Amino acid sequence: MADPLRSISVVLLGVTACAWLDGIAEAQLTPYNPYADSQESQPPVAADGTLNWGSFYKSAAMQKSYERLWNMGACRGNSKSITIPVERNKLAINTLPEVTFSGRVRGTAGTSRGGLIAFAEGGAVDDSEAPVIVAQLHPAGVTHLQIGGPMPLAALHPGMTVRLRAQVDDKGRATAPVRAIDVVSPPDGFVPDAVRPGAPGTIVGDVQRITDRLLVVQVAAGRLRRLSIPLSAETSVAVVDSSRLDLVSPGDSLEVTGRRWTGDGCMGAATVFASRLVVKKPAPVPDGHDPLASGTK
Repeated sequence: MADPLRSISVVLLGVTACAWLDGIAEAQLTPYNPYADSQESQPPVAADGTLNWGSFYKSAAMQKSYERLWNMGACRGNSKSITIPVERNKLAINTLPEVTFSGRVRGTAGTSRGGLIAFAEGGAVDDSEAPVIVAQLHPAGVTHLQIGGPMPLAALHPGMTVRLRAQVDDKGRATAPVRAIDVVSPPDGFVPDAVRPGAPGTIVGDVQRITDRLLVVQVAAGRLRRLSIPLSAETSVAVVDSSRLDLVSPGDSLEVTGRRWTGDGCMGAATVFASRLVVKKPAPVPDGHDPLASGTK
């Protein structure tokens, strides 16, 4: 599974997405170029709430070739042998209808700003032979990504933001093992409450270090910044409305709303320019063996 996903990620991120994003970034810095990705600056979210995607090039190599010729001064005329292939190579993503369907995650790449989710359409657990579809998240980070459900304690790693209830002493050490940990994505500009020693309270901070017995959390407010929280075999972990793409794992179910392209240049069976992704993590199996516990970090 790793090799097909790596191939999809490299091609889409390294060719299609880069050609698309580079054009948007440079559009306002260069003279008008009929072969460039975008000639006008549009907000990523339109007034009616829909996402603006700009253009998709079925062949990124062809588009880059024409842009290179333009920059060299070799393509300044109106030859139909040049303009017709350029226009046929260009797809206005916003003209595609939005559709909603479900699937099961095969893997991910990147972040919530322009990242990818490879998945198999439908809800079958055994989907190893199903065609792979790739969901593309908007590069401006405006795709609505919502992740929820249980996850194994072993999947926690430094950098994740967690929320828990605990009571700590004046040295920042919790007096008892924590019972439940939520993995969250605080909004931009969020400042957590200061931790008060000697009183139970809600703690929001970033995982700094974790073992099977101890969680060390860094808090960005108050006198107590580095907290040591004991763990136990009964400690549960759940993702709560997070938007971190690295929390999406193979086997998760998802519902996708987006603009689906199955023509030239699509990845796998289709590329979906996603406006909304709702991911649900499965409950652990009864015997305690969680297939998500490996390969998620």
